[in-house]
Amino acid sequence: MKKSIRNTVCTCLLLAIVACTQAPAPTADVPGNQIDLIVLGDHVVSMDAAGTVYEHGAVAIDDGHIVAVGPADAITAAYSAVETLNGEDRVVMPGLVNGHSHAAMTLLRGVADDLALMDWLNNYIFPAEVQFVDAEFVRIGTELACWEMIRGGTTSFVDMYYFPDTIAEVVDRCGMRALISATVIDQRSPDAENAADSINKGIGFIERWKGKNSRITPIFGPHAIYTLNAEQLKATRAAAIEHGVGISIHMSESPFELQYSKDTFGMTSVELFDSIGFFDGPTIAAHMVWPTRAEIAILAERKVGVIHNPTSNMKIASGISPVAEMLQAGVRMGLGTDGAASNNDLDMWEEMRLAALLQKVDRMDPQVLSASTVLRMATSGGALAVGLGDVVGSIEVGKRADIIQVAFDDVHHVPTYDVISHLVYVTDEQDVASVVVDGKVLMREHEMLTIDTKHVAAEANALAAKIQAALKERNQ
Repeated sequence: MKKSIRNTVCTCLLLAIVACTQAPAPTADVPGNQIDLIVLGDHVVSMDAAGTVYEHGAVAIDDGHIVAVGPADAITAAYSAVETLNGEDRVVMPGLVNGHSHAAMTLLRGVADDLALMDWLNNYIFPAEVQFVDAEFVRIGTELACWEMIRGGTTSFVDMYYFPDTIAEVVDRCGMRALISATVIDQRSPDAENAADSINKGIGFIERWKGKNSRITPIFGPHAIYTLNAEQLKATRAAAIEHGVGISIHMSESPFELQYSKDTFGMTSVELFDSIGFFDGPTIAAHMVWPTRAEIAILAERKVGVIHNPTSNMKIASGISPVAEMLQAGVRMGLGTDGAASNNDLDMWEEMRLAALLQKVDRMDPQVLSASTVLRMATSGGALAVGLGDVVGSIEVGKRADIIQVAFDDVHHVPTYDVISHLVYVTDEQDVASVVVDGKVLMREHEMLTIDTKHVAAEANALAAKIQAALKERNQ
């Protein structure tokens, strides 16, 4: 049972913590000395605006919120927690934000590799989806993706795929946080006949899920400028505005798209979107590989959240996104994995490392995209880009408690001179030890608590065997 003791001693200790952390004092709903969880760490990397790192720190969590952050001695003296996560050889930091994914495509991992984007989409992925994707496919694939993301320290993600109700149900059950897009595309897809049908079904999904769950945000996901015409894009934005939700879309992804937009509309992608009022509501633009200088200015002015997908962009040879220029111009930037069919994993640590290295070699400047900049793109910056900046992305009093512990006891972390450098250039997904979302522990010391991993693996392998047999038969 929760206690609500607010005696003088507890009040003094709370004031001491606030003084040590320079964090804002908790609001009138201050918890008593009994709370849900304390997360300890040799280092607490807050990712706040000042870049504060607490040595031998702790985070106090109650009712899903962060109620205090600061020196471990002060936190443990002020609070008694139902559960405490040990912090020896652990770095505590915000959970990672994957700004662009197609989660259920884990089941199409490796189905078609080493192909250009339009060949990959039109000749392999779209046909495979029509043949194999149904609600059961999406359930199994999304659960497999949630397992992979939790294991790697991702706590929030933006998804775009079919059967969004099924995705939402899986995310809810697994305990993650997600913006889930109802896909809009003007062709027969696994869950709709055309764009109008996609929009109508998307409206139903949004009405069922908006406000139902604080961890799940329903949005629209128009696919791209080359799979929807201008009127359909405007209709999608109008529906989004009417229902008070945002949009996630692929934008300026490839040379094909750039040429298609010029040939079809007489202008570039971003210019077309701006001209039709598409940016009149919250917009998450995935990839953004080919923006012009003028378009970058539009993105900054319109507060578009741009999601950089370095692995996918390289694998499909879409190009190198001008990330440094966009950041310098004030564009809101995050990182994403894209789907596992074009990556082929959901490892955000790999995205951080490749994002930094790719910009350095492209610009021939080792100082471009520092470790701290990239880490911010994967946490607080990514949260801002997808519209969750006030909710998650940093360890600050009042925010939701989406927090991970990274183990620094592996040989590749010995010695450690700079924690931020190691998180970007050394750490990989296997180093994540514990994961907390909304104050609930989803993984404790590498043990998955919300997913039956053996059952998920068995279902995924059984379905993959059927897909492989069907593909083999089709190709004979």
